[in-house]
Amino acid sequence: MTHTDVRAALTDLLLAPGLDLDEAADRHFAPDYRQRTDGEWADRAEFLDHIAHLRTVVADGSVEVHDELTAGNRYADRHTMTVVKTDGTTVRMEVYLFGEFAPDGRFRRIEETTLMLEGTDGDRNLGSAR
Repeated sequence: MTHTDVRAALTDLLLAPGLDLDEAADRHFAPDYRQRTDGEWADRAEFLDHIAHLRTVVADGSVEVHDELTAGNRYADRHTMTVVKTDGTTVRMEVYLFGEFAPDGRFRRIEETTLMLEGTDGDRNLGSAR
């Protein structure tokens, strides 16, 4: 079975503006998906609200995966997300992520911690803003 990964998921969610949000989410996230970012839990609907908000402020970006490990239904990675916002400013965050796959290979759960590398104090909540 093939699993999704963070680069593919983030690319479809944030960097493919012509792709419908629900279609992008269905490719990578199970119906019972939950995510904890910097200590705050969100269910799938709250997560999609977050992504919908980001789609209004993200003009471009990239995902660089530094470390990645898949073992059975477990996934871990360390990646840097670089975002160019619609106002022209850049935000870079390093993300430490642990996840679990559903039986169909989509993410069921992700828990992540973010580290701001570049951006303003107002950008610190970009990983969970809605």
